[in-house]
Amino acid sequence: MRNKYIERKTAETDIKLGFELDGSGKVNVDTGCGFMDHMLTLFASHGCFDLDVKCVGDTNVDYHHSVEDIGICLGLAFRAAIGDCKGICRYGSMILPMDEALVLCAVDISGRDCLAYDLKIPTEKVGDFDTELVEEFMIAFTRNAGITLHVKQLAGTNSHHIIEGAFKSLARALRAAVAIDEKRAGEIPSTKGKLV
Repeated sequence: MRNKYIERKTAETDIKLGFELDGSGKVNVDTGCGFMDHMLTLFASHGCFDLDVKCVGDTNVDYHHSVEDIGICLGLAFRAAIGDCKGICRYGSMILPMDEALVLCAVDISGRDCLAYDLKIPTEKVGDFDTELVEEFMIAFTRNAGITLHVKQLAGTNSHHIIEGAFKSLARALRAAVAIDEKRAGEIPSTKGKLV
């Protein structure tokens, strides 16, 4: 079973997160932010991941700490769930259309964190969600998952569509990357013999 349960409590957030790589897209999320709930639901559904998140955060300030800390916890859970990476495909990519928006995500489960982020979200907010928090989430997730992630907007004018395209594309790229390669089951997918 490739899964992990994380509890993380700080002065700003209290998070409980359960994550299953080989799930069916079952979701139970309550982050205190409706838009983040929507994005995590899409992420789990399109990745076929089971995801359970409860976050109590200082949303009276804004959503920054909650979004960033959820990214941290999800990254830690993802990294733990893939274990030693034996047999995984390692690489995954998706160019995903979301109406007029088109977003590319490419992933390398390398053990090294690197984010190349190129979304040009035209508005500062979607509802009460600060759109700059998309990048904060991606930074936190990438850093703690130990992956290389390129996320690039190829087209798009609607902020909601661009962000939704990014989360769906990320999920599908990760789904491809963590899939077991039957030709190399049991092998570390690196000529170095390890992923770091």
